[in-house]
Amino acid sequence: MADLSTLARPYAKAAFDYANENGVVNEWEDFLFVASMIVNDKSFHTLLDNPAVAAEHKSAALVDLYDTQVAGANDSAFKQSLSATRGHSNTNVSYPKVSTALSNFVNQLSEQERLALLPEVYEHYRRHKALSLKQLDAYVTTAYPLTDAQRETLQARLAASLNASVVIHESVDPSLLAGAMIKVGDKVIDDSMRGKLQQLKTQLTA
Repeated sequence: MADLSTLARPYAKAAFDYANENGVVNEWEDFLFVASMIVNDKSFHTLLDNPAVAAEHKSAALVDLYDTQVAGANDSAFKQSLSATRGHSNTNVSYPKVSTALSNFVNQLSEQERLALLPEVYEHYRRHKALSLKQLDAYVTTAYPLTDAQRETLQARLAASLNASVVIHESVDPSLLAGAMIKVGDKVIDDSMRGKLQQLKTQLTA
């Protein structure tokens, strides 16, 4: 069976293509972000796994949570998370209720028993948006924190290689010993000392 990421790709592309053509990219991204949080919740997972609950009831519950907790709420945990993610300093930003097109998209996912894919759909959707803006996220893990000069050099090299604006997300893992691991989309570049030692070990034992 295909993995969740592979299954999610066509749904994410269809969602982004529609949203981009109709000027609602941010609205759909907001919904997919919150929907991802909802389906990852243990109690909602129980609902998804219950065969006695009709598909339309599952999708309706998801849409209703967004409409009440984000679009119709002055303040809520979902809205606080959404505002923080969007860089808003307060939760007074207004969000529209779920549109008919978005509701139909959720219904389609539910009918095909794919609501659990929403976190992966959201991640792929973000990548489509970033590519359309010529912006990519690069997740860089190093043995030691990057200096300003190293960060600037790495960012420039990645931007030139990928022909896009690059946003670097940094983390530190001393077990790498030296060097770095870089993840952009589905591609991983392991240039760490640990990775090179593992490659050498594999070659010697082959």
